[in-house]
Amino acid sequence: MTVQNARLHQANIIKNDEFYTRLPDIENELKHYQKHFKGKTVLCNCDDPRISNFFHYFSYNFEKLGLKKLITTCYKSQQRDLFSQYDSDKAIKLEYEGDRNNNKAPDPDEIGIFHLESDGDFRSDECIEILKQSDIVCTNPPFSLFREYVTQLMKYKKKFLIIGTWNAAAYAEIFKLIKKK
Repeated sequence: MTVQNARLHQANIIKNDEFYTRLPDIENELKHYQKHFKGKTVLCNCDDPRISNFFHYFSYNFEKLGLKKLITTCYKSQQRDLFSQYDSDKAIKLEYEGDRNNNKAPDPDEIGIFHLESDGDFRSDECIEILKQSDIVCTNPPFSLFREYVTQLMKYKKKFLIIGTWNAAAYAEIFKLIKKK
């Protein structure tokens, strides 16, 4: 069994579907959509910003993309890697509005860190209010909640680029959206 398969097998046993997207994969996909981000607020609402490659990509390309704002939220049970249990008491939200000191890097003093009142679940009222502030959502939502996640994005009329399993294209509610373009 390969290391990759061992991790997937272990994730299945503990019912963990929290997988982080590799930075090269994000870069390769998002290069096709750069013009769509100009002047927009991007939300990554299923990303632990301490280790999220989506946050890394958008914060380091903030000026190049012409973003207005980057917001990242995560569930309170943040994990440092796929299988550790470093539980946090508070969910957090990060906000980044660009490089203020012209060093071409997001510095800690340029990133607003806020504790959420809720647990950070994308379905919570607090996170829905954050969703309403965004123009585009980019993330890797939990595959087990994929249908519910997409339903919420459609309800609030959000543009999105999200990663899901190939099987999601066959879900009736997702397939209808694909057919409607």
